[in-house]
Amino acid sequence: MQNVNDGSATIVDQPPILVIAGPTASGKSRLAILVAEALGGEIVNADSMQVYREMAILTARPSSADEARVPHHLYGVQSVSEVSSAGAWLKAAVPVIDDIRRRGRWPIVCGGTGLYLKVLREGIAPIPDIPADVIEEARRFYEEKGAKAFHLRLAAVDAAAADRLPSADRQRLIRTYAVKQATGRTLDEWQAIQSAEPPLRGPFFTIVLMPPRDELYARINQRFEVMLDTGALEEVSALNSKLDISLPALKALGVPEFRRYLHGQCELADAIAIAQKGTRNFAKRQLTWFRNQLTADLEIKGFGDQVDEDIYCKIAAIFPGRT
Repeated sequence: MQNVNDGSATIVDQPPILVIAGPTASGKSRLAILVAEALGGEIVNADSMQVYREMAILTARPSSADEARVPHHLYGVQSVSEVSSAGAWLKAAVPVIDDIRRRGRWPIVCGGTGLYLKVLREGIAPIPDIPADVIEEARRFYEEKGAKAFHLRLAAVDAAAADRLPSADRQRLIRTYAVKQATGRTLDEWQAIQSAEPPLRGPFFTIVLMPPRDELYARINQRFEVMLDTGALEEVSALNSKLDISLPALKALGVPEFRRYLHGQCELADAIAIAQKGTRNFAKRQLTWFRNQLTADLEIKGFGDQVDEDIYCKIAAIFPGRT
């Protein structure tokens, strides 16, 4: 089925925006490279962890050899000491995609972060930048008084958000509270004034990888073994131990477990097993999200490195004259 946002005549004459989505370890990056080589495209990262430059192994970022095959954008562009967000990613991604299209190339947006893919199509509320001191004050209160006390504090200024968010969801609680404190508006109020105009006009074409769950879990388990062989522990060790442990980068799959091992708090085998289980659970949630929240023009019930070349013919047939 075809799901095309037509836009204006000028936009339609440009190459379409391809989206390649799927759970972790499904072979998205491999498929994106093959599609880019076949159709003349450039890959734009839509993975919230692959933006961090210090975590190439832990996030399974495309290798330098992969990047030499076709142009890659927005990979390794931030430090782990910086907080990534859907809004910041969208602000960076839109001009990159526009530039790729203006040059007559195909932008191939590749990643498994559902929120990034959602805001790419729908836009995001224009929330101002929140001052660092407001966020820091909220963080200190959370750390000193605890999750339940902070949850009650949020409820006093944004009851709807407090009802929606569990007291253990530290990052979102702090973000929600800081937005209200800094702007005088709740997140719900900001989202209510979100522009109806999408950040990019189509056409879009979305490919979703949905491999068998048992095979996906086996690949996830194997991936951790490969990561260890290629330097994952060294990568974790290199992360500054003084970094705020609440930073999103330090919650990347496997990082908390490997940090505990390096600090002598558990055995390596236990760290691996817990990280593998956490990643399998994450992949399960991704599969559910893609199934319920993302409309696929082409759903592939397999892995990206097993796709037949017929896929390129299918895409080219839908968009004749653009290959």
